[in-house]
Amino acid sequence: MQFIITGHDGPNKLEKRMEVRPRHLENLGRINGKVLCGGGLLDADGKMKGSVMIIDFAGREQLEEYLRAEPYITEGVWETVEAEPFNVVLLNGEKVGK
Repeated sequence: MQFIITGHDGPNKLEKRMEVRPRHLENLGRINGKVLCGGGLLDADGKMKGSVMIIDFAGREQLEEYLRAEPYITEGVWETVEAEPFNVVLLNGEKVGK
């Protein structure tokens, strides 16, 4: 089951984001093969202000386990987080879903 995760940084968190980013990327490496797509949301100046990821988990329990360990959450970068089921239909231009 795929989920789209959207995390919005709190105000003035760019410096903190950059400090935590290596731990965030390391954490994503622990679920190698599960991340279908991920990247930073950008403000008008091209600076990161949040994140969007599409991750394939067996179910919501695995998603919640991931979120409990996500450094952007545990270290206070993301102010809000939304995680919704998502149906990946196209991946790299190839039809993979319904």
